[in-house]
Amino acid sequence: MAVARVTEITASSNKSFEDALNIGISRACETLKNVEGAWVQDQKVIIKDGKIVQYRVNMKVTFILAE
Repeated sequence: MAVARVTEITASSNKSFEDALNIGISRACETLKNVEGAWVQDQKVIIKDGKIVQYRVNMKVTFILAE
C-alpha cells in the first residue's frame, strides 16, 4: 500500500501558462522523488503598462512517499 503526499507550488514564466507549468513540474521532479501527478489550482497574469509580463500557475503536486 502506497502513501502519497501533496505539496503546493507556484511557478512563473514570461512566455505562457504552459511554459510556467513545465518549469514547475520540472523543478518538482528535481526536488521530489516519485512524482505521480499534478493539477493546476489557479492561474494568473501580471500586467504592466497594459501588457502581460508574467504568467503564473499555482499547482498541487502529488508524490509517493518512500517506504
